Amino acid sequence: MPLGLIALAMGGFGIGLTEFVIMGLLPEVSADFEVTESVAGYLISGYALSVAIGAILLTAAVTRFERKKVLLSLMVLFIIGNLMSALAPSYEVMMGGRIVAALCHGAFFGIGSVVAADMVAPNKRAGAIAMMFAGLTIANVLGVPFGTLLGQQLGWRSTFWAITVIGVIALIGIAALVPTTPASTTGGGLRGELGAFRNKQVWLSIAITILGYGGMFGAFTYIAFTLTEVTGFATSSVPWLLILFGSGLFVGNFLGAKAADRSLTKALVWILAILTVVLIVFAATAESKVMTVISLFFMGAFGFATVPGLQMRIMNYASAAPTMASGANIAAFNVGNALGAWLGGITIAAGLGFTSPIWMGAAVTVAGLLVLIVAAKIDRPAASEQSTSSTSLHPTAA
Repeated sequence: MPLGLIALAMGGFGIGLTEFVIMGLLPEVSADFEVTESVAGYLISGYALSVAIGAILLTAAVTRFERKKVLLSLMVLFIIGNLMSALAPSYEVMMGGRIVAALCHGAFFGIGSVVAADMVAPNKRAGAIAMMFAGLTIANVLGVPFGTLLGQQLGWRSTFWAITVIGVIALIGIAALVPTTPASTTGGGLRGELGAFRNKQVWLSIAITILGYGGMFGAFTYIAFTLTEVTGFATSSVPWLLILFGSGLFVGNFLGAKAADRSLTKALVWILAILTVVLIVFAATAESKVMTVISLFFMGAFGFATVPGLQMRIMNYASAAPTMASGANIAAFNVGNALGAWLGGITIAAGLGFTSPIWMGAAVTVAGLLVLIVAAKIDRPAASEQSTSSTSLHPTAA
């Protein structure tokens, strides 16, 4: 395994920690800045919006530059953003720090996916992407609980100081371990990158990502209410149950990558189909604590098992100029998050109960599965075996 993948995973860990740890520290941040809980919550939604914007606009702005230099610059941006948060004298500066840090999120994972795939043989590209995203899953499993504990014990600013240090370590690791991308493989500039969007399969890949991942996230958004109001778990049990969910993310990330490296389209079809079944079973048995624990793990596992394959699919169809398309797909994940949360909120507002977002998530996932099947039929010669074992794809083309 190339050591550069570990450096990318470290960057992913820091970015994932920045995104999610704020959720556990909102009470402290709210009290410190003397703002309401809802206003403090904008630190989360503002971050998410900036991720989607940065994934497209920032990636577009840097396509003509050598990728390693771009990754280093993005980590510097990440460090500056978290340093602003750690030192923030006011809520407004804190929000500014969140926005600055978020701008690098989408571009880092979009460009990092391309760089990771370049480091390995064609039949291991999904695994390389999964390795980078492993940092994000570990942030959910270990980083968020310990980051929250650190912030509660030593003040919320200590958590952002720790994240800043992680960013510095990732910066050093990327500088030392990630190989430089030759200029001939940078995709032909912005015009070449935008040209990839003339391929309808790129747009279909984005739609599959929005629906396939959005279904799981829609179910997850309101999971705390499901666990306490439907299943009957104590509020104190929720963090530990979320660690179980995060463990599912970690396992699914690697198993999904292995399946995608063998046969991409077939893997995605099966993963989305099984995820639909898991969500249906979860919704139907949510009153059972045993079934809820089992379903929670598998929802995380099959939900995140889609990620390496979905990212690799769009990179395959934009193989001549994948950077912009890769960043757009990272934005699509966040659009899916927002769509799933919005639809789940509608079902709750309609009085359908706290299992309704899970039923809605299953329906959205089915929609993603149907789009995938249609996409495969439209482009059967290319899509029948869009795995990285295809001899027409070379690691230097991504």
